Amino acid sequence: MNLDLSVIWFVIIVFATLMYIVMDGFDLGIGILFPFVRDADDRDVMVNSVAPVWDGNETWLVLGGAGLFGAFPLAYAVIIDALTIPLTLMLIGLIFRGVAFEFRFNATPSHRPFWDRAFLGGSILATFCQGVVVGAVLNGFPVENRTFAGGPFDWLTPFTLFCGFGLVVAYALLGSTWLVMKSEHPLQGKMRTVSRGLVIAMLIVIAAISLWTPLAHPAISERWFSLPNLWYLLPVPVLTLLIAVALWCKLENPDAHAQPFLLTLGLIFLGFSGLGISIWPNLIPPDISLWQAAAPAQSQGFMLVGALIIVPIILVYTFWSYYVFRGKVQHGEGYH
Repeated sequence: MNLDLSVIWFVIIVFATLMYIVMDGFDLGIGILFPFVRDADDRDVMVNSVAPVWDGNETWLVLGGAGLFGAFPLAYAVIIDALTIPLTLMLIGLIFRGVAFEFRFNATPSHRPFWDRAFLGGSILATFCQGVVVGAVLNGFPVENRTFAGGPFDWLTPFTLFCGFGLVVAYALLGSTWLVMKSEHPLQGKMRTVSRGLVIAMLIVIAAISLWTPLAHPAISERWFSLPNLWYLLPVPVLTLLIAVALWCKLENPDAHAQPFLLTLGLIFLGFSGLGISIWPNLIPPDISLWQAAAPAQSQGFMLVGALIIVPIILVYTFWSYYVFRGKVQHGEGYH
């Protein structure tokens, strides 16, 4: 049986991207939620809930980017060229946020508010730019002679900006439900209230993008609404609605701690699945498939050997770090 290395690498990159969205999503969500929490001790609990694991979460971003560079160099070149500005701003946000993360623990009381604002700003900037990138990928890129043929600001559209806002809402919901799981009253109660508002905002965002995308792109409309595709894909929106209802009910239940976060992960997974369904099999929408963008099979095979070694190692140390630091985070405790 011949292995399709392009499909294997596509799966690896999709898996790494999903792991990054899940793990760094609630991490970035912690910073986005800072305006909802004014108490300094509560903010310390929020940060300490991710302090032991936050930098390891970004390993998945590096893996996804490196995999795209090696396995699909055409896609990497086009995306980097087309999205230089938002990707650079994203990295600036991640760097500034990482510095603020460490400095706020050691800052004097007079300087702590500055680093809190830096943590908030870096989290929002990085998240918003990631959403803009997702929106730009959905919109597609003009390619001529295997190079990006558009302008430096083609990514700047109302749709991409709305996608940026939508991802801020999604990461904030991940962060708030993570804190429902990791914190205790009164911070947990506040996060339950915030989460309920974010669930409503999330459903509005999902509905808007689900309508906007097919209206703007006939090919995506054909993918979702033609028969028999409509019947095959109908479980995605139905499950989204059912999970949202279940999430709301669990947020109303004071005895539910981990369930809201797990249900939010389900919402994120369904949203990510919808994105994949919309653009498959194009790695550079609207016309360049993953096979057209692929590196030679020899290169993909050589890289696959390394990936089969490194991915299990990343999974093991990720699981172990989360296992070691499981449980509730108390006031006054932290790894710093």
